[in-house]
This record gives sequence, C-alpha cells and structure tokens, in this order.
Amino acid sequence: MTRLSGKSALITGAARGIGRGFAEAYVREGATVAIADINLDAAKAAASEIGSAAYAVQLDVSDQSSIDAAIAAVVARAGKLDILINNAALFDAAETVDITRASYDKLYAVNVAGTLFTMQAAAKQMIAQGHGGKIINMASQAGRRGESLVLVYCSTKAAVISMTQSAGLNLIKHGINVNAIAPGVVDGDHWVHVDAMFAKLEGKAPGQKKAEVAAGVPAGRFATPNDLTGMAIFLASPESDYILSQTYNVDGGQWMS
Repeated sequence: MTRLSGKSALITGAARGIGRGFAEAYVREGATVAIADINLDAAKAAASEIGSAAYAVQLDVSDQSSIDAAIAAVVARAGKLDILINNAALFDAAETVDITRASYDKLYAVNVAGTLFTMQAAAKQMIAQGHGGKIINMASQAGRRGESLVLVYCSTKAAVISMTQSAGLNLIKHGINVNAIAPGVVDGDHWVHVDAMFAKLEGKAPGQKKAEVAAGVPAGRFATPNDLTGMAIFLASPESDYILSQTYNVDGGQWMS
C-alpha cells in the first residue's frame, strides 16, 4: 500500500517547480491532489499531465475569499482535506536602502499572510472533519540567517518558521501536525529570475551567481524538486504523527540546526 493512499491534499503554487514535484510524488503515493495556483491555465495543464488523481484549483493566497473558495472546491471534489502544503511564495532582492513598501507588502501578503491564512482555513476544515491532518509549510535556509540583499524575503521565511512552531503547538490538540521544510537552492525557473536580480545588483555576468552558489553547496550541486519529495511524503504520512513544530533542512548540507 502506498503511504498516502486515500488522502486528499492541497498544494499551493503547484503548477510548476517544487509544488508540481510534490504533486507528482503525492499522486504516486496514492493521494488525490489539488493543484492550486494563481494561474489556473497552468494548473489545469499540470493536472492534465500528472493524471486523473490531480485537478486544478485557482488560488490567490493573498485573497481570503480565494483561499476559502479553494478549500471549498477541494471538499466538493474530494469530500475532505487531509494534507496542506503551503508552497506559494514570492522572492525579491534589493539593497536595504532601496527596499520599497510595495515590495515589502507584496512579499508579506503572499509568504507570511498567505501561509498563515491558508493554514488557518485548512485547519478549520480539518477540525470540522474530526480526524486530524498534516500541514507542511515551505520555509527556506534564507529563514535561518540574514542575507545582504535579501532582507525582506529572509524575514518572511523566518516568520514561516516561527508560525510553524506556534501553530504546531496549538493545533496538535486537534490531531493536526504542523511542520516545515527549509530547502536550500533548488534549480528551475525560479533561479533564472534570482540570477538575473543578482546580476544586476552585484554586477555579475548572467549565470555567474548561480554557478557561485552551486559551488558552495557541500553536496556539490543544486537541489531538484525530487530531492525534496521524500521529506514532503514523510511529513504527510502516519510515520510523522509524533513530530510537530519542526523545520527540516533539505539543502545539501548548507545549514545545520
């Protein structure tokens, strides 16, 4: 029997990248998965490629009505919600003196408020169902330390780690385990965007920042989404029932805590 057989999962930001990798892994493990994304067309395309156990749900985590509608759509389709992965996030970089309120507000709306209020809505549904659940928040090694040009993003991921601790302590009385994953550097479309930002801010050639970062990973390479799926499956499975409020580093050895 697969480890997530019969489970209903919602994964935010799942049309591509890490979120899509999680969705594919969960389907292989027997779950029904809502591919939740602000880009509904991309979510539909991903769901179609993954198979009949995956379906698309439109979700803007910065909009409470959208969060509520997505939870309702999952319950209407699958009859319940057992697992949430809060994966949707935004990145920005700037000199401290150049940080704008617009950038701050946007990142906090998605990375912090989006994580909190999607977690809250999922927890309410799980409590109403009466048989617990698993919530996995996506933190980052950036939440473990400051980075010179990444003040706002780092602070949002530190907040995710803190929220995971508090929510885990509060929700375990309902049988809901809340934990988090802190990836390191994960290859994909996201890093094209990040590399371009650092090229501009640090005067580097395109691709130079990415090569420097990869060289600094003790494991010798960037992660792929598949490197993270084992932890995501474990934290959603009964094997993790006695674990709560933890943030697990899956980063090739870049950070130890």
